[in-house]
Amino acid sequence: MFDVGFSELLIIAVVALLVLGPERLPKAARFIGLWIRRARAQWYSVKAELERELASEELKSSLKNPLADLEPQMQALETDLRKEIEGLDPTRPEARTDAEQTEAPPTEAPPTESPAQKPPLAPP
Repeated sequence: MFDVGFSELLIIAVVALLVLGPERLPKAARFIGLWIRRARAQWYSVKAELERELASEELKSSLKNPLADLEPQMQALETDLRKEIEGLDPTRPEARTDAEQTEAPPTEAPPTESPAQKPPLAPP
């Protein structure tokens, strides 16, 4: 990024010492260090947020494509199931099988007498 060698840093330190003096130089160095830390923290924060956003977009796109691929299959299954359900509808006459159509209606069983309705047996 910046090509600053040791000799350039030494020149900057000497100039700062001459301009600021020995009393204010430590305070200025701390102040500059504080701003550098804040700038780095902000940079890392923006970088992390950008990476999270890219990861979420990638995840969304990877989940979107398989769903789009499954859509025709799901529609085909839905139409097949609807046809099967319509074929099983007992209220529709065309849905009845031949065996059901030829089957005779059930006959009524003769009523059975309960023990209370039987006449008593005569003694011998």
